[in-house]
Amino acid sequence: MTETRLRLEGLSVLILEDDFYLPFDSKQALEGQGATVMGPCGDAVDAILLADTQAPDCALVDINLGGGASFTPARALLGRKIPIAFLTGYDASVVPEDLQAVPCLMKPVESEQVIAAVERLCRGKQGRNSARTSGDPRHPRAAKPHRP
Repeated sequence: MTETRLRLEGLSVLILEDDFYLPFDSKQALEGQGATVMGPCGDAVDAILLADTQAPDCALVDINLGGGASFTPARALLGRKIPIAFLTGYDASVVPEDLQAVPCLMKPVESEQVIAAVERLCRGKQGRNSARTSGDPRHPRAAKPHRP
């Protein structure tokens, strides 16, 4: 019997999207390939708190969370060394110059595009979640032991 490896096994993905129904297909596709999906989070503050406590391997970020285009959540995640891709209905031309290198997936997006984007964002990270949960100090996001 051959063992089938899931393409995103061991990866965690944060979805930042204010419309609960839009990312449903993406969430199912990612989970179907072995990823753990956090969210969707419809609020930037909640998403950043989740990122701080759960340390996702990457994030899919909508540019408009209900109040117009905002790049603050994207910059906050990138500042935490979490690679991101925009998943948006906005044209890529609205993306500021400092974020032009961020991949941009245009809605509606096919599940395979989302899976491939996460693979690219997380290249080389498979299995790091197990290090994070085991407290492996060599892992850059591993929990630090509490010292009184």
